Amino acid sequence: MKARRLLWQLYPSYLLLILLLLLAVTWYVSVELRAFHYQQTKLDLRARTTLVEQQLASRIAHAQGGQLDSLIRRLGEKSGTRITIILPDGQVLADSREAPHLMDNHRTRPEIARALKGEEGVSIRFSNTLGQTLMYVAKPAVVDGRIIGCVRTAIPMTAVERTLSSIYPKIAGGGLLIAVLAAIGCLWLSRRLSQPLEQMEMGAQRFARGELALPLNVSGSKEMRRLGEAMNQMAKELAQRIEMVSDQRNEIEAVLASMSEGVLAVDNEERILRLNQAAKSLFAVSDNPPQGKQIQEVIRQADLQLFVRRALSSVERTEEELVFRGRQECYLHAVGSPLYSAARERIGVLVVLHDVTRLRRLESLRRDFVANVSHELKTPITAISGAVETLLDGGAEDADTAEKFLRITSKQADRLNALVEDLLDLSRIEQGGAEGGWVLTREPIAPVLESARQACDALAKKADVEITSTCQEQLVARIHPPLLEQAVVNLLSNAIKYSNPGGRVVLEALSRDEMVIIKVQDYGCGIEEKHQARLFERFYRVDKARSRQLGGTGLGLAIVKHAVQAHRGEVTVVSQPGSGSTFTILLPNR
Repeated sequence: MKARRLLWQLYPSYLLLILLLLLAVTWYVSVELRAFHYQQTKLDLRARTTLVEQQLASRIAHAQGGQLDSLIRRLGEKSGTRITIILPDGQVLADSREAPHLMDNHRTRPEIARALKGEEGVSIRFSNTLGQTLMYVAKPAVVDGRIIGCVRTAIPMTAVERTLSSIYPKIAGGGLLIAVLAAIGCLWLSRRLSQPLEQMEMGAQRFARGELALPLNVSGSKEMRRLGEAMNQMAKELAQRIEMVSDQRNEIEAVLASMSEGVLAVDNEERILRLNQAAKSLFAVSDNPPQGKQIQEVIRQADLQLFVRRALSSVERTEEELVFRGRQECYLHAVGSPLYSAARERIGVLVVLHDVTRLRRLESLRRDFVANVSHELKTPITAISGAVETLLDGGAEDADTAEKFLRITSKQADRLNALVEDLLDLSRIEQGGAEGGWVLTREPIAPVLESARQACDALAKKADVEITSTCQEQLVARIHPPLLEQAVVNLLSNAIKYSNPGGRVVLEALSRDEMVIIKVQDYGCGIEEKHQARLFERFYRVDKARSRQLGGTGLGLAIVKHAVQAHRGEVTVVSQPGSGSTFTILLPNR
């Protein structure tokens, strides 16, 4: 049922109560007024009956009907009263309006019956003789202590009704005027009573919206004023507490948001209580608030869900390393601690997640690097050692054999030297970045590309590959020329090595969307997609046999990657087997 305003509860109630009281008073006054008129009429008739009885008692005793009839007609006309004389047997002796012999026996009339018993009789009824309602008063006529008949007087009630009919409209008009005034008064009183409450209601709504600075306007009765003052005091204290809680919450949120570790709080039913920004980023949670949702709905990682269950079932701190497998593997060191309320009741578990992916990858890279370096160094060293042993075992005595093994030794030494040089270059690039970065200046790109092309001309001619170079005029960027040249030389060298004889390598530089784009495109064998993500790792080779045959160390593209990163750029590759490869260097043009 829809609630109504207090004004429309008070006003109809007051108005209805006043109208009921007004109707009751009007009804009571009308009834009493009618009773009063009837009483006055009865008293008047009683007096008239008494006078007539005293004057005519002796004549009634002698039954002088003719004389009585003419006398009471005169009396009736002068007084406006109907006068009737009735004998003890009920026979009408005389009547001021009708002929007695035409009238019925009146012994059964109520007022006559009482009068003949010696009492006063009063009755109001419709007269069939006259055809109207009359009031009758009858008294016994007593002579010498004997009832010789009765005298009855009557007057029509028409005059009384006419008088009352003229008074009723006045009463109704007065009542209507009083009702209108009462309605206005009730409306004013109801509004006066409800207005302070409505103001407090609006103030309470402001408080509910958090607008606690504007106090209520205290007015009305003493109780209303006390209520308003209490609400203002409540708002003041509430504002202070909200401010304190908000400050504490902001501090907690700031601490959680600034943490690099993911923080996850879960209740005993595995519903999420809190998830900081690091955890949201870690699990790719949308911006929708996850609070109150089951962890299975928000984080779809079975390992983490199992860890949370184990932590909830344990009373001790729980630690475990989790591995999440998606596009890339993610290693997390998870620590679960029991979560308690202020009353020291356990309400869930707090999980702190440390992302150790980079550490694990560095460990993996270190292991792979050591293994690869050992392998790459071992191959030429083994070849050199075998050649030297062969020469020491007598191979040096044969000039052809000695020359063959000396060439092998020289080739493997050159390979070993190239490997050491690449390692030194890679270390130098990384060290330059670690010491605060390479010094970059705005330089033109064309001379760097031309120098790289010239450095690869001999290799291109040997492989029967043509190099074409295009560069937009006045193209400049913030670069370190020798470092960028080395990166371009490595890309050109790779493109030449993996091009077919008579093939072509395209070197192109242009500017687009505030970026400088350097492309090296070949039309050789191409690279399968499964290898493209790892091309820039150290010692990674797509075709190890062909790479060693061509004299590669496996560090060229790693050097390119780190050189480009030193320029705050990135390098990408697009390739299809049989269609060649396009390596693109993207440098910021600002």
